[in-house]
Amino acid sequence: MGNPFTLTFGKKPTEYINRNESMEEIISAFSESPSRYQTYLIRGVRGSGKTVLMTSVSQRLEEEGWIWVDLNSSTNLIEDFSYRLADAYRSIGNLMERGFDVSIAGFGVGLGGREDRDCVSRCEGILEAISRHGKRVLITIDEVYNNSDMRQFASQFQIWIRKNYPIYLIMTGLHENIYSLQNSPQLTFLLRSPKVTLGPLGISQIIRQYERIFQISMDEACVLARITKGYAFAFQALGMLYWDNRESKDIEEILRDLDDLLDEFVYRKIWDGLSPQDQLILKSIPDEEPIKVGELCKNANITTQVFSKYRERLVDKGLINAAKHGYVELTLPRFGVISRLYS
Repeated sequence: MGNPFTLTFGKKPTEYINRNESMEEIISAFSESPSRYQTYLIRGVRGSGKTVLMTSVSQRLEEEGWIWVDLNSSTNLIEDFSYRLADAYRSIGNLMERGFDVSIAGFGVGLGGREDRDCVSRCEGILEAISRHGKRVLITIDEVYNNSDMRQFASQFQIWIRKNYPIYLIMTGLHENIYSLQNSPQLTFLLRSPKVTLGPLGISQIIRQYERIFQISMDEACVLARITKGYAFAFQALGMLYWDNRESKDIEEILRDLDDLLDEFVYRKIWDGLSPQDQLILKSIPDEEPIKVGELCKNANITTQVFSKYRERLVDKGLINAAKHGYVELTLPRFGVISRLYS
């Protein structure tokens, strides 16, 4: 048996922990008649499992007969959607209707011989046919950000909802990108769209997974699980390293390798996206335990009033936890150790 863990972002690993509650929430809201919602936003820190959750929902709905169209956020989204929707429609032979033709190259859709309609009209022609057959279309867009293509597509999607097309949308993104997009003047409907914010995986679930996969005691699995702090990427990375090296390296050597992976794949990107003040605050928080806000402010040489301006943002970004009154702590495993190496 090969290593069951993977570091490939977005790929559904052989061994992973389902976020069943979030998955069922989205599927239930979409599948009701009438649908409770037609848009969901999944947000979270890098490596928290946003893409895996979106893919799990999409595969489930596809198995139930939905048409799934996955779009690339860096393209002209309306044009890309028209091509991919046409391809998906052609692949379902029993939907094809007399007098309705979709060009093999995806460049034209005709109704009764009319050609060269614009992308929006082509999409609407297919959506009308899909609606008559009682089918639903799920669109997924991974790692969205606020640019003109995304704003144009989201505005058009809102129009399609008003026209009562059976069309649904799941988007994933970092908190700051989702926030920027939903606060665009023409996209206020996204403010009302439900959001799933991915927090840590359950430590007890990780313990059971490690115990079963590695055939180790619960105490040993508990030590490994607590190292991950429930962070999805760390669950995969530590699992991969432990699988390959548990007989040849001690835990300290494995943790050094883990630090290298966290730095290379995730933490450096997170760090580079922070303001200097964010970085200063995070460097002032110890790695393994909560710290009093007063002590943090002393370490960072800032006032509590200044810290309060940054606390909510760092919580939203998924980098600190302020659930215990008067204390904060880092949410990502070994982030304090690694970030202290950054300039």
